[in-house]
Amino acid sequence: MYLRSRRAPIALAAAGGTAVVTWSLWSVFSDARDVGVPMVILTVLLLVAALTATLAGPDDALERTAALSWPTRRAAHLLAALAVVVGLLLATLVTGARFGPAWLVVRDAAGLLGLTALGAVTIGASRSWFLPLGWTLAAVVFPLSPWASNPVLTWQLQAPNSKAAAVTAALLAVGGLIAYAIAGPAARAPAEAACEGAGAARTRRSSDRRTGG
Repeated sequence: MYLRSRRAPIALAAAGGTAVVTWSLWSVFSDARDVGVPMVILTVLLLVAALTATLAGPDDALERTAALSWPTRRAAHLLAALAVVVGLLLATLVTGARFGPAWLVVRDAAGLLGLTALGAVTIGASRSWFLPLGWTLAAVVFPLSPWASNPVLTWQLQAPNSKAAAVTAALLAVGGLIAYAIAGPAARAPAEAACEGAGAARTRRSSDRRTGG
């Protein structure tokens, strides 16, 4: 029930499909076995974005009830999302198109998930991918801009052995984990909550008709 209420099956399918598509594109159109760093980073970003829909449930009031151990559950949720992103991409290391290096994938996945979690706490889960998307695209698309040489501002693109990038990603990951586990996602506007509730109700009715329930 918890996973269904947070649209986890759809999000996992989207993440898996994204990984397959990017892996296939590199396999078909490139002769190199190692996927280019910009492609690796953008793929990590897309997988993180696909999982943002799971950061909030359909009922804001339930997110704040004391009946459930929400901090533990939310922390486990984020760690599971990290495992999904890292697992999907590191599984390619034994294939003909490798998304790596491994530490680059782990660092960027952790940092971007933490940044997304911070977005969920401050502006809501539905918009939580805005900052990771904008920040990462700016770093990838404008690598020669004046600020591109700053390893903190472009931590996503830095070499795996960059200490500044590792510290930045770690701060984002830990900060996002703690903030999201304690505070949870920001409450949605009434109109947005009503719209999502109506959509969830239609989905349940459709599921009931298919199963004869």
